[in-house]
Amino acid sequence: MRRIVVVSLLNTLLNTMLITLLILVGCTGMAAAQSKTGTTVGQFLGIEPSARHAAMGNAGVGLSEGIESVYFNPGVIGALDRPAVTFTHSNWFADIAFDYAAANVPISGFGTLFGSVTALNSGEIDVRTVDHPLGTGERYTVQDIALGIGYGRQITSRFAVGLQLNYISEKIWHSSLNTLTFSVGTVYRLTSSGMQLGFSLNNLGTDADYSGRDLAIQYDNDPDQFGDNSALPGEQLTGKYPVPILFRLGVSIPFQISERSRLMFLLDALHPNDNTESMNLGAEWSLLEVLALRAGYQTLFQEDTELGLTLGFGIKIAEGRFRFGYAWADHEHLGSTNRFSLILGF
Repeated sequence: MRRIVVVSLLNTLLNTMLITLLILVGCTGMAAAQSKTGTTVGQFLGIEPSARHAAMGNAGVGLSEGIESVYFNPGVIGALDRPAVTFTHSNWFADIAFDYAAANVPISGFGTLFGSVTALNSGEIDVRTVDHPLGTGERYTVQDIALGIGYGRQITSRFAVGLQLNYISEKIWHSSLNTLTFSVGTVYRLTSSGMQLGFSLNNLGTDADYSGRDLAIQYDNDPDQFGDNSALPGEQLTGKYPVPILFRLGVSIPFQISERSRLMFLLDALHPNDNTESMNLGAEWSLLEVLALRAGYQTLFQEDTELGLTLGFGIKIAEGRFRFGYAWADHEHLGSTNRFSLILGF
């Protein structure tokens, strides 16, 4: 009997991977010849905050087991039936600090409310010019912040939907950029064993540009004219750039090995507006409902990708009300990153 279940699971997994791969190939065929890498603002929105999902190759649009999955799919908000808060800290590249906090509150008969704060800080950087290559004595910082509010509802016992609105702010010394983005998603439970299908469309928004006193200049309207005002005040205009829109489609497939041991497979297909299509793969082995071992691979099939293997683990305490997660992710040229997440359930 167990052998039949295993064979059935493997067939389901292979069929799902094949369908998702065909969708991905279809999206790739419709994409433009160039990838548009580096053509969007708000790149910090692409840093996945969850240590659990980061360890599983940043896959998770089809998983609705906790507040940590909301980043990947706002539809998960509707499936959250218990209050929870989560905190994440990551040592990003070049000593950049990344922090994330979120909370959800379910309201009986209404749905679930959600809020989040994302912050990226470069720390102080020396101001250098052509005349002062070793520094002018001034220092500046780069700060990115996203404030999010969301709402979700469980439509049926199998289907949940959610949406999220984000206020985005990027600041480089005295110049800043501000815009709004909108995300929506759904998650659907396919089988009684817990297999789920999810999709999300993240960061829909308008183009944005920078403004601020760092862009102020003085100019001479007519250099050949003497006696006029040669120091007229003016402002340089920057170009307008889009936000990083991302479409995700994926599945999660659990397999109960025994009463206290479970395997989880995740598969996501990604279609961004500023890069080529790719896939994220992940797996989690839960033991004794206390320890979870995780591994994954991200940006599979992406053109010129520099990412790849991910690893991590998680620990549950007090019947899962307290959860700690760690994730390590490799980068071909910039080294590795580490994420630490803490989740408190009530």
